[in-house]
Amino acid sequence: MTEETPGFEEQPDVPSEAAQTPDDAAKGAVSADNKAGPEAPAGDLEQVALQAQLDQVRTALNERTADLQRLQAEYQNYRRRVERDRVTVKEIAVASLLSELLPVLDDIGRARDHGELVGGFKSVGESVETVVAKLGLQQFGKEGEPFDPLVHEALMHSYAPDVTETTCVQILQPGYRIGERVIRPARVAVAEPQPGATPAKGGEGEAAAPDEESGGPEEG
Repeated sequence: MTEETPGFEEQPDVPSEAAQTPDDAAKGAVSADNKAGPEAPAGDLEQVALQAQLDQVRTALNERTADLQRLQAEYQNYRRRVERDRVTVKEIAVASLLSELLPVLDDIGRARDHGELVGGFKSVGESVETVVAKLGLQQFGKEGEPFDPLVHEALMHSYAPDVTETTCVQILQPGYRIGERVIRPARVAVAEPQPGATPAKGGEGEAAAPDEESGGPEEG
């Protein structure tokens, strides 16, 4: 039999971690820090990547917004063009129709001037004039107004001592317009100042002045 040495007891196994000295613990902590160190830059890279994606999304959003604004502006311009063309086509159609009615209006005007616009014919004539007026037809041309080649057509010409510029002295046929569009110019007889009438008055005054000047020395 084996003899046991009195006074010594078996010690339990101590884990290796508990057996570490303070220096070993410090080294372990440094080692743990070194292992955790690379994880921080990885988080920064992920944040940078997210920021880059956000910038790309913002850029794409700005581009789409600019495209939408451009399309909206083009659509508004298209609507304005369509509306302008619609109004123009309507004016052309109305002007074409009223142009065919101008001879009828001339007959009504001549009948009124000769006192023949009476009875049922008077009612019909006035109804026609009311309808064309509602469509925007306007009559123009009056005696005594200055001659304007843009709206007047001179069929007769004469000279008159009582005018200072080319003037419409007789309306042979009235003109008609729709808004600013002239359908037919007013056909008129015009009169101009007599040639040399105004300078002659000035010439007489100028001629009298030398006589007075020359008469002065003779009297002296």
